[in-house]
Amino acid sequence: MRNTAKITTAVLAAGALTLGLSACGSDKSSSASDTSGPLVVAASPTPHAEILDYIKDNLAKKAGLDLQVKEFTDYVTPNTATEDGSVGANYFQNQPYLDDFNKKNGTHIVPVVTVHLEPLGLYSHKVKKTDELKSGATVAVPNDTVNEARALKLLASKGLITLKDGAGNSATTQDIAKNPKNLKFKELEAAQTPRSLDDVDAAVINGNYAISSGLKPAKDALFLESATNNPYGNFLAVKKGHESDPRVKKLAKLLTSPEVKKFIEDKYAGSVIPSF
Repeated sequence: MRNTAKITTAVLAAGALTLGLSACGSDKSSSASDTSGPLVVAASPTPHAEILDYIKDNLAKKAGLDLQVKEFTDYVTPNTATEDGSVGANYFQNQPYLDDFNKKNGTHIVPVVTVHLEPLGLYSHKVKKTDELKSGATVAVPNDTVNEARALKLLASKGLITLKDGAGNSATTQDIAKNPKNLKFKELEAAQTPRSLDDVDAAVINGNYAISSGLKPAKDALFLESATNNPYGNFLAVKKGHESDPRVKKLAKLLTSPEVKKFIEDKYAGSVIPSF
């Protein structure tokens, strides 16, 4: 199920991308190569596109930046579109995910500036605290390599499981050394984890999907990742060689401006944390 889900997502994303490119044809050069044109940025809807829309509506014009935001709900197409020049940059991912993606897909995406952290959290519609989870409870976790490992590390940090020594950013349920509650794990595409809450006892959900599904991580999560020394900050990224694009530099400066920091703090109330 794990591999099937991943392959299906990749195939669908590739198909959508192919259709988009055949329809748009000449858009590639204007998105990535022509630095006099608008900067098109691929982003997850929440909070990435919301942050970019705030910049577009309030800060970009004064900075001389023509910014266009293109939303994607998967974690594949933003990188493949950045690689082939369909968009000039993307904003949705963290370093462990990007390292894994580049390695598996032969892409050349690099980070520009880290903007925020979306703490991964454990949520439930059935219990109010973790010690209420019964033996044999089912926990949904994201099925992509990095986020599954991240979810398992989060559960281990709270004592629900113990991982084998050396389990890193590609850890899976096979790397669980101790499971005192005999938890069962349901591996789902990350975007599907919020929808699973009525069917499982608890789910580990990425911050952006939690927010977009109406959850308030700072309030609703049974527990969240700590922001201290956290490697999962989300950043603006481009294809290698485009870091010096003046449009990218302008956006990087705006993304780490006091105005954006205040916007993130006010709008997300601790559910999204500025990393600058």
